[in-house]
Amino acid sequence: MRQIGNGKNSKNNPWFIGDGQMKFRPCIDIHNGKVKQIVGGSLQDAGNRAEENFVSEMSAAGYADLYKKKNLRGGHVILLNPAGSEYYEEDRRQAEEALAAYPGGLQVGGGITVENAADFIRAGASHVIVTSYVFAEGKIHFDRLEALRKEIGKEHLVLDLSCRPKDGTYYIVTNRWQKFTDQPLDEALMEELSRYCDEYLVHGVAVEGTGTGIDCELVQILSRCNKLPVTYAGGIGSFSDLEKLETLSGGKMDFTIGSALDLFGGKMKFEEVLEHYS
Repeated sequence: MRQIGNGKNSKNNPWFIGDGQMKFRPCIDIHNGKVKQIVGGSLQDAGNRAEENFVSEMSAAGYADLYKKKNLRGGHVILLNPAGSEYYEEDRRQAEEALAAYPGGLQVGGGITVENAADFIRAGASHVIVTSYVFAEGKIHFDRLEALRKEIGKEHLVLDLSCRPKDGTYYIVTNRWQKFTDQPLDEALMEELSRYCDEYLVHGVAVEGTGTGIDCELVQILSRCNKLPVTYAGGIGSFSDLEKLETLSGGKMDFTIGSALDLFGGKMKFEEVLEHYS
């Protein structure tokens, strides 16, 4: 088990690795009331559709209990149905059971607003993860960021800057990655937003759920962020992908593996990932 480093952010954020070594953060994605792995770009609110890589028979709480036993902290629980969906309440029930199974060990995202953020913190989340509420109508709402900071504290807020490429530029996407914003992802943006949150979560949506390799250009952009911890997700399908991620990021970026992990029907061994990256 690697030690938390002495980086300038480690005092404020217990997940920050200041010694240049990246670590694995687990995930629990919930869609239509089931823990699943999906192809990221396939989500459609209409009809609650998605291209599925894996549908689990184990509950979200079952995964949370496993992560707790392995002392894996800072993973995320994501509700993939919108609040108006017939499945949203079941998604939320599963998420809250997972948070109760591992209080303080997991983050939660999906439909988070200033009205419900504190409820999820009280339910056991260490952080709430926010995108669409802050980037509504395609732009940043700094008033909403400030409201969230006042409601739950900067130390409990993760900003999801998941993005897709368009015309050679990476743009933040919202509404379960279905809508492009007008906001490009770059070093200046991450610098500005660092005043409001504790860390960043970024899915490379173009490769999310494919297991075909990481988005190298995106990783290079993210590696320039020195203010806050960054967790990358998207395309990891092998240990060689992890080696490439470590090289491109200088080892300072954490990561999530979904469909490629044997827990979710993939070939990468969960225990082997823990052996090298926990």
